[in-house]
Amino acid sequence: MKNNLRLIKTIQSVLWALLGVQSENNRAQDFNHGNPVTFIVVGLIAVVVFILSLVLIVNLVLN
Repeated sequence: MKNNLRLIKTIQSVLWALLGVQSENNRAQDFNHGNPVTFIVVGLIAVVVFILSLVLIVNLVLN
């Protein structure tokens, strides 16, 4: 259960950071307690999902 909460917190932190609205306290906590590999993997997945969403939206609009 603790790992699930940690993963959810990591996903939430990455999404806020991608939007540019993450607080300084959360950012500092992530750097002090977070696993960099987890943040990188979640960040890459989030970017891929975002790009695929944009491609899907453009295809729907053009067709």
